[in-house]
Amino acid sequence: MGLIRFLKDWTLPVAIATGTVCYLTFYYVPALDSLGDTLSPVFDVIFPFFVFLTLFVTFCKVDFHQMRPHRWHVGVLMAQLLLVAANIGIIFCVEADAEQKILWEAVLTCIIGPSASAAPVVTGKLGGNISTMTTYTLISSLASALMIPLVFPLLEQTVHVAFLDAFLIILEKVSIVLLLPLVLGWLMQHYVKEVCDKIAAMPNLSFYCWAISLSITTGITVKNITHSHTTLTLLLLIAVATFILCFIQFFIGRGIGRHLGEEVNSGQALFQKNTALSIWVAYMYLHPVASIGAGCYVLWQNIINSIELWQYRRRTSK
Repeated sequence: MGLIRFLKDWTLPVAIATGTVCYLTFYYVPALDSLGDTLSPVFDVIFPFFVFLTLFVTFCKVDFHQMRPHRWHVGVLMAQLLLVAANIGIIFCVEADAEQKILWEAVLTCIIGPSASAAPVVTGKLGGNISTMTTYTLISSLASALMIPLVFPLLEQTVHVAFLDAFLIILEKVSIVLLLPLVLGWLMQHYVKEVCDKIAAMPNLSFYCWAISLSITTGITVKNITHSHTTLTLLLLIAVATFILCFIQFFIGRGIGRHLGEEVNSGQALFQKNTALSIWVAYMYLHPVASIGAGCYVLWQNIINSIELWQYRRRTSK
């Protein structure tokens, strides 16, 4: 019972550790190479399935009548725009130094990316409003789809992708993961209510689905780090910079939310990022090493989420 309790209380760190250990085991044991090659395409299918399932279960519980813009949405979005502008200014200042430019591009991917698709899941576990968080996730995704094709070609002049093409590609990726489960959740609430109620009665189902997705994401992150062709110094700088950024965005978001009465939602909205999309855009527009920034960020944000969940459990138990 003690082990089960531990796994329930520290699901996210366990998922991170599992993904790390599993990948390193396959990496360092040559006898597992053939099995790794067989499982790789399987995980490529499993990952989007569990992300989809996570959101579908969450959206079965969303109150769609509450899905409207709020003041804190504007505050968080403005904070993101200011952070993006500051980061771009730094990149132009250090453009002559290749390693520093990669470092700040890695940081930029963790700012400009949209709010994580799974942010409503963690928000719900922390006692926040899933419905308004879902609304912001949609707004954030649209804002990032507009910013990324505008900003990134300015930083890497070798990239020649039309704005409309890039916008539609990013929107397509976000829509498949976010809009499809949202629409299905709405249909379930209105036309298959009994089944929807049974799904909603399992409060931790979406959270555990997200934990499986996190484990796979961690394995991919460790893979990118071990196969990156760069110096250890740059890797450490990226890890430290994204760690600091994670706290900066967390506290800025919390500060905005405290002022506007939505502390939990606002904090999650600004600091919890869709790192899968950030990794993809880094590969598409920037230096491949810059994608490691988003990979590190997903670890930091889930460690912070684990601490938040622990603190929330302590408060509610009292």
